Amino acid sequence: MSGDIPKFPPQDSRNYQKVVDVFLSGKGLPFAEILSAERIERVFRKHRALFGLHGIYSTAIVVWAFLSQVLRDGKEASCQSAVARVVSYCELQGLDVPTEDTGDYCKARAKLSGAALRDLSGEIAEELEQAAEPSWLWKGVHHAKLVDGFTFTMPDTPENQAMYPHPKSQTPGVGLPIARAVAIISLATATVMDMEFGPYQGKETGESALLRKILDSFAEGDIAVMDRYYCSFMMIALLHCQGIQTCARKHHRRHKTDFRRGKRLGKNDHLIVWTRPEKPSWMDEATYAMIPETLTLRELRFQIVEPGRRTQTIEIITTLTNPEQHTVEDIAELYGFRWNSELDIRSIKSNLNLAHVRCKKPEMIYREVWTTILGYNLIRTTAAGAALLHHKQPRQISFTSTCQYVLASWMQLSLAIIDPARLDGYLRLMLKQIAACEVANRPGRLEPRVLKRRRHGYKLMQKHRQVLRNELRKTCT
Repeated sequence: MSGDIPKFPPQDSRNYQKVVDVFLSGKGLPFAEILSAERIERVFRKHRALFGLHGIYSTAIVVWAFLSQVLRDGKEASCQSAVARVVSYCELQGLDVPTEDTGDYCKARAKLSGAALRDLSGEIAEELEQAAEPSWLWKGVHHAKLVDGFTFTMPDTPENQAMYPHPKSQTPGVGLPIARAVAIISLATATVMDMEFGPYQGKETGESALLRKILDSFAEGDIAVMDRYYCSFMMIALLHCQGIQTCARKHHRRHKTDFRRGKRLGKNDHLIVWTRPEKPSWMDEATYAMIPETLTLRELRFQIVEPGRRTQTIEIITTLTNPEQHTVEDIAELYGFRWNSELDIRSIKSNLNLAHVRCKKPEMIYREVWTTILGYNLIRTTAAGAALLHHKQPRQISFTSTCQYVLASWMQLSLAIIDPARLDGYLRLMLKQIAACEVANRPGRLEPRVLKRRRHGYKLMQKHRQVLRNELRKTCT
């Protein structure tokens, strides 16, 4: 959009707020202003992305409809279902009703700024992190951020294949386009602070390369909790230069362990010195000159013992070098929290269907992914509000149950079906019910990864679809 950016007319602002209210916890409740109309207007205005101010498909309506898609699955996630919800909303609000054709909605959805959606999601996550109770933080003071990677697939279209080609080991026409992603997730609130994704294979497409693109998402004083894949001198040094602490599982292929060397801090606990390697090809000279020549790190080893399971030995590299402030037990506890990132990503991929996105073009893939992350952070915000009201930890509350309660009250809130005199009580009841849905604590659970019932008996696709069609024609003639 060029030239002066138009302002929202008063009527549009009111309608916009009605749509946004779907995600609010209610007036007077915690984090009620987390997704105000003013915030979204400011973010989209900054990206010069406001559109449809006087039409049916305004930015507000499209954002609402897109969020309603990514938070649902099955038939409810289709564009036709989204249009049906817009029709119902406009009819009950006395607004102009769109046609049943999905074309206009899809064109309006393509106007959404992916960068604006990303900024909006990041702002919500950051403000919730800053508002976190001390009891939510590690040891009451530390903002720990979990780092983990994952992959997702998408429809097999020429555009998606060009941007996100499937692995070369797969037969052409058989595999799906696949993307690799790395997310930074808050330990305190479980929100996604930032994320980067790109092709699965190719130069600078690994998880470490993706993480380097979003290092600015960490704040000074944060603690990055990472798996062994990110445990390298350069990664730790880059974080160290930004004032970020590190706790990562050791990569044994890069560095050998010998507790007889270095300054002894205790049993299987000592200080070691890593030396700066040669400049990697991806790093420029100016950045390499800023990297310290040596890093004094703490290396420790501990064992995880669970009845009925094999004892596991874990070795950690960390910049938390003071054993009086952070004991071996503290470091073991901190690294143990890293598993939460696996659960968070599972919630995004399984509950919000990010394992396989629906859009057919790369630019729409970007919008769909960030709308999904925005929806995820909004659900986590609701869970955090319920946790604060009922004196619990946000991670104690089930993400799936929170999402179900939000969707159950979606239409009632957006269409003002509930009597205003009863609205506050209704919202408090919803938050009470959400807080009661705690994540099951099942220590020592052991289940085989098998299916009792097969969903269908079709074979896996091993050849191009056209080849299979030709073979099928020969058998039918």
